[in-house]
Amino acid sequence: MENTVASQLSLWTLFIQADIVVKVVMILLLFASFWCWAIIFDKLMKLRHLVQQADEFEDSFWSGGSLEELYDRVGNRPVDPMSAVFAAAMREWRRSAAKGLANPPAARANLQQRIDRVMSVTVGRELERLEKYLPFLASVGSTAPFIGLFGTVWGIMNSFTAIAAQKNTSLAVVAPGIAEALFATALGLVAAIPAVLAYNKISNDLGRYANRLEAFAGEFSAILSRQLDERT
Repeated sequence: MENTVASQLSLWTLFIQADIVVKVVMILLLFASFWCWAIIFDKLMKLRHLVQQADEFEDSFWSGGSLEELYDRVGNRPVDPMSAVFAAAMREWRRSAAKGLANPPAARANLQQRIDRVMSVTVGRELERLEKYLPFLASVGSTAPFIGLFGTVWGIMNSFTAIAAQKNTSLAVVAPGIAEALFATALGLVAAIPAVLAYNKISNDLGRYANRLEAFAGEFSAILSRQLDERT
């Protein structure tokens, strides 16, 4: 009897014997869990790579070399958000310098505003790209337990129905249905817990990276402002 009950309580058997509604819930939660892990690994690896690229770019930027030469190297194909912010500002700077728009005082003020605007737009666009799929992690973290709970409630209803039909409350009759129901809740927690933890960590890392981008944009804007003042 114990071996029979144990075989009925294996994970695969619980899935095979589950009601179609509970099966759909389990498959949905498994898919959500796998997709969450794919997003988590992708975001963590990408953020680590972006931090390394930002370090390398800042080393080149603050090395004392020519900004024009640095732009010639990275301007056409920036490989990370920080170099993209730099390239956007330098592109606007060059266009205005080529048209002679950096000489009158009013034109200099307008140029400074345009440079700040293009850097702000570039920062927002790059951060929006980095935040892609993060709402999915948040959604899974908040809804997966309730989806699993729905599967649990449905499974317990089926278990009670089976008990009433067989008029038998022995462990062999009750255990599989209860285990099937709780399995759905377990899958919901398996999907939700990593999603919540990863969402919080990735959001914090993105926040620090966003602050770094904004700080760089502010420093570069100050550098260009000083160069504009020197032209007076």
